[in-house]
Formats: sequence, C-alpha cells, structure tokens
Amino acid sequence: MPGWAASAAFPSRRYSAEVTQTISVIGTGYLGAVHAVCMAHLGHAVIAYDVDETKVTALANGRTPLYEPGLDELLASSLATGRLTFTSNLADVADADVHFICVGTPQAPGENRADLTYVYAAADALGPHLREDALVVGKSTVPVATAERLRRRIATAAGRPASQVRLVWNPEFLREGFAIEDTLTPDRFVYGVAEPGTPEAEADVALLDAVYAKSLADGTPRLVMDYPSAELVKVAANAFLATKISFINAMSEVCEAAGGDVVALAEAIGHDDRIGHKFLGAGVGFGGGCLPKDIRAFMARAGELGADQALTFLREVDAINLRRRARMVDLAREACGGTLHGRTVAVLGAAFKPNSDDIRDSPALDIAEMIQAAGASVRVHDPRALHVARVQRPGPDYVDTVQEAVAGAHVVLHLTEWQEYRDLDPSTLTTSVTTPVIIDGRNKLDPARWREAGWTYRALGRPHI
Repeated sequence: MPGWAASAAFPSRRYSAEVTQTISVIGTGYLGAVHAVCMAHLGHAVIAYDVDETKVTALANGRTPLYEPGLDELLASSLATGRLTFTSNLADVADADVHFICVGTPQAPGENRADLTYVYAAADALGPHLREDALVVGKSTVPVATAERLRRRIATAAGRPASQVRLVWNPEFLREGFAIEDTLTPDRFVYGVAEPGTPEAEADVALLDAVYAKSLADGTPRLVMDYPSAELVKVAANAFLATKISFINAMSEVCEAAGGDVVALAEAIGHDDRIGHKFLGAGVGFGGGCLPKDIRAFMARAGELGADQALTFLREVDAINLRRRARMVDLAREACGGTLHGRTVAVLGAAFKPNSDDIRDSPALDIAEMIQAAGASVRVHDPRALHVARVQRPGPDYVDTVQEAVAGAHVVLHLTEWQEYRDLDPSTLTTSVTTPVIIDGRNKLDPARWREAGWTYRALGRPHI
C-alpha cells in the first residue's frame, strides 16, 4: 500500500489475552465513561480525556455524571487499581497504543442530520499527539462515509498521508441499563477497516483483538468488513428495532379501533421464531439519545446519497412513535371528563427507559409537558432522573415520592416501566387520589390487580373495561 512506510513491522507483532494495552478514551459522556471503566476492568491502562474539567474531576474522584447500574462500583474498583486515570490535557494521551473516539453525535439543531462537530474536533485535536504506530478506533454513531473523512482529517492534523493513519470503525451496541454487560460480554464485535484482507488491515485487526482478547476468547463473534458496511451496521440495527417497536404500536392503534388486545396479539405473533418477542412491547414508544436521532440521521444521509426512497418508511416509523405520545394525552383527557384544565395528573416516570437517568427525547416528559400545556397541574416522579429533569426540563412539578405524585390526582399515568412502579400495591394508593384511574402507557402493570383494588385501568391498545 503506497505511503504505508511504518506498516511492514505491524503484522509481525502478536497479541494475546496476556498482553495489555495502553488505551485512551476521547470523550467521557455515556459511551466514553462506560468504555473507559470497562477497559480498565479488563486490565488495560486507560487514560480518559474530556474538555469538560468538571466532569474529569468528578470521574477522577469516583463520581459518575450519569446513572448506569454497576458503573459507580466498577469506577471505584478501577480507580483503586491505578489503571484508570482522567485528564483534560490531550497531550497526556500521546503514549497510548489505541485511541477510542467516544464523543457524541447529536441531532443537528433544526435538522435531521447528525452533528459531527465533536467527532471532527476530536480528530483535529488528536492528530498532533498521534504516534505513527497507534491505532484510532471510532465508536461514535456516525453517518456512512464518515470514517474515511475522519481518517483524512486526522492525517492532516498529524501531518502525514492518510494511508499512514491506522483507523478501525468499531460501532457500539450498548443498551442503557445494560451497558457494562454489553461492553464486557457483547453479542458481537464489528471492525470496519480501510481495505479488508490487506496486511495493514490484518495488523489493525490484531491490535484491536488484543484489546478485546478476553471476550474473543469466550467466543464472541468478530466480523471484519469495510468502513461503509461497519458504519451502516449500527444505524441499520437501530432502524430495524425502531421499526419493530413502531409496528407493534401501529397494531395497537388497530386494536383500539377494533376492540382487540395488543398484548395478546404481541404474545401470539412473538411465538413465531421469525419474529420473536423482543421489542414487541406496545406503549408510548421509544425515546432516548439513540433511536430517534439515529433514524432521522439515517434518512438524512440516504437523501444526500440519492437513496432517500429506500428509507421513506422510516418517516412513518417516526410518525407512529410520536403519535403514541399524543394518544396518551387524549386518554388522559378522556379520563378527566373531556378536559385537562384544572385537573391534577400524576406521571410515574421521567427517564426514557428504566435503569437510566437519561431524559433525552423522553416520551414521559413530552407527555407531561403537553398535559401541563393543556392546563393541568402535573406532578412527576422518577427513581433516578429527577436531578436531571429539574435542570433540563423545568416546568412540571417534580416530586420525590410516588405518594406525593399521586396525592389528589384525577388520573395517574405510568410512563416509564421501573420495577418500583410494577411492584406498587395499588390498594395503598386508592385513598390518596381524587379519582382512582390509571393509564398504563407501557402495558407492564397487572390489570387485574389494579382493578381488584378499585381502580379503573386503561392502556394503549387494550380494551376499555
């Protein structure tokens, strides 16, 4: 390969589970913080960088900026080994063998496309500190064709030809609430390389294999492909999952019109092994920092490539998802006698999903805000996300206990399926509310249990009894 002057020595080096690497992690948001902690747990020496000095200081002192089950404990144990450090000086990462880019790619303001500002800034800043034999690994979710652009950008910043920059695209597949498990014991690894099968690519694969040696030894599949295919894997997977969720929510709309039960329907079709039960939970739909913005960015990128017709179905996927939120407001209005003005509404849940404090594109908070805009007094409870919601989404009245939330309520909305809510004893809440009506926006509560306790139970896509 022309210009790969330093590559000849790379294939001769051998990596195994006994060889640990010096790793840098660029960005300590959700992805970066989890990745850094887990890599240190695997025995690597990890230095994590962020421009936010407050965040760096907090992490260095054992305080995570987010809630993820088990992360606080794993951070503490990794710091205690001395293998994990944090810095706001990028020059400190210059000796790393492998650099993971884990910065965010949010939706661009007022557009569907992904904002790659942080990814490109990371490339520009890292280039001058990059050793010639070091490997850069992209983990951020990006539009197809970003990897090659990033490689050239790093090369410009490093003052060398792009062919001499070692870059692998290694998309993440984390589920919030299970991020540690998904990092340490993933269901697959995907490596995107510039030219699969070449000695240079094989050397890059070998080095990344050394990082993931334990998981690979345990049998985790590893797939090597070109850059575009690797970039498409993550967005294609998210598009498929979003489509499956919106499909069952579309069936929920049909069930409501026909008097059917979407939970029974999902159970029946889920027994078909071509379909399966996962992601067939009808309710208020998906949210968070991945699925909504990723499918929109996917559509935007397809349009740029002239392939927008291939993804027009994702517009309806997005529309169905948002429609479920509006339908929840309609059900709350019906439960309050046709108007929300002057009513008190309890909302159980603020995070977009349980076991997380992430409120990005939260269906629960969107619904709470729409109900408040209709004139209701809204009280929101969540076991973990209140500290974030109070700062980022002021407006509703955030309360610290379920009892405070339901006191005097004309209707209670179950919008985030925390186990705490599923375990509630409805009989203990009956005397607290003005009207014992609950609307299950996640179809996770036991209808019989609530009805036996004297409640009117309603849910999306289920018959009204």
